[in-house]
Amino acid sequence: MATLREPVPTFAGTPPFPKAAAAALADRQLRENLRRATTTIRDKRARAVAERDDWEALRLAGAAIKDEVLARLPELLVKLEERVTAAGGAVHWARDAAEANAIVAGIVKDTGATEVVKVKSMATQEIGLNEALAREGIAAWETDLAELIVQLGQDLPSHFLVPAIHRNRSEIRDIFRRRMAAAGRPAPDGLTDEPRALAEAARLHLREKFLRARVAISGANFAIAETGTVIVVESEGNGRMCLTLPETLITVMGIEKLLPRWQDLEVFLQLLPRSSTAERMNPYTSMWTGVTSDDGPQAFHLVLLDNGRSDTLSDPTGRQALRCIKCSACLNVCPVYERTGGAAYGSPYAGPIGAILVPQLRGIARHPVDEQTASLPYASSLCGACFEVCPVRIDIPEVLVHLRGQVVRQRGWRQRTLSQEALLMRSLGLALGEPRRLAAAERLAGLAAGTVARDGWIGRLPLPGLLGAWFRGRDLRAPARMSFRRWWARQRRGTT
Repeated sequence: MATLREPVPTFAGTPPFPKAAAAALADRQLRENLRRATTTIRDKRARAVAERDDWEALRLAGAAIKDEVLARLPELLVKLEERVTAAGGAVHWARDAAEANAIVAGIVKDTGATEVVKVKSMATQEIGLNEALAREGIAAWETDLAELIVQLGQDLPSHFLVPAIHRNRSEIRDIFRRRMAAAGRPAPDGLTDEPRALAEAARLHLREKFLRARVAISGANFAIAETGTVIVVESEGNGRMCLTLPETLITVMGIEKLLPRWQDLEVFLQLLPRSSTAERMNPYTSMWTGVTSDDGPQAFHLVLLDNGRSDTLSDPTGRQALRCIKCSACLNVCPVYERTGGAAYGSPYAGPIGAILVPQLRGIARHPVDEQTASLPYASSLCGACFEVCPVRIDIPEVLVHLRGQVVRQRGWRQRTLSQEALLMRSLGLALGEPRRLAAAERLAGLAAGTVARDGWIGRLPLPGLLGAWFRGRDLRAPARMSFRRWWARQRRGTT
């Protein structure tokens, strides 16, 4: 069996976001690839959404259904387990990544298989399943085209929908030429960077794995508590191959992926395709309930993953992150993500939603956290574009500010008073806290602006620290020489 022998990169050891982002910003090709891809996806999504006059009503319905799930989660999970078990499946409960990986590895070993094929899955990336299986001597092959590119390139995913969004066609061609042979069928001779040629090379390479595999592993977009049905939506057909050909199917699903009723699926099969792939409907929508004699896998295992979700649920503000349906719309509109890419976030969950979900899953509120996790809530300009496009109305800016407050509290009083940001905020607080101090500050600002402003604007200033960094990239409208307060006081006194 072919295998990739080089060590697989992981997100472990990713530096804090500012440092990782600085390195990404220095990569001109990366920024160009991201700009082109996100602009294309963003524009297509806007056109697809504009077709629906009831889009806002769908968003409200999606948010309401997901909030009902969070309010009834224990009850709905028990119902799901009952329905899956009654349909011939087996349900496993995993408190954390280590437990989930051990469950999956044990199931695979019991089958005698030494390799598995995988449907694209954020949950398995979250727990590091591929690496865990490799330590047990089990090869896990990604079958989604973009995930295949990432795996062959010994790379890290950088997007929910298009994990290889940071690669262009020529880079993908070179990866296929260099790496395919080490993992199975080699790339065809003379492979070009034409999309059709690249897709055909991937199809030939993967077909051997599909036909050989005895075990498949998937995630889940949704699961219906009422019926025990699990749903996966995709665009390439690789998922359908994994979900039908192998003898054993293992699904790893975050516990928040539930929907209460079958009819709720109608809302999300309209929200998700338009928000993610800008399509009216996904080309492949696969649904299964347990096992069916002589049709598809004859053994089905559902692993229900907590891994910090219960703790996130306990936060009244932060829990809305669990509404997320992993559509990637927030990534495609985020000005920060567009310039840094996903690897800078240090997690498979990148972009605005990653900046609020990852800190909570890792336990930012429970104990002092590492600097990388603490930096994520600051990886945003708080422009609000992410909330405007979110199909389930997650108020990401609200949660970002909420988590920033938790980071400040975790760092303690001494660190808060010594930071530049804290000193600036304290200075503003003093000025705004008393009318006379505010009047004095306004007069000083007017006098100072008169010496540095040009044509009514203050440009680059040779200041240290945060203020200097702010003025290096922005202009500021100069304050008026006379404040409104002072002008009004003069008017009341009848002076000019």
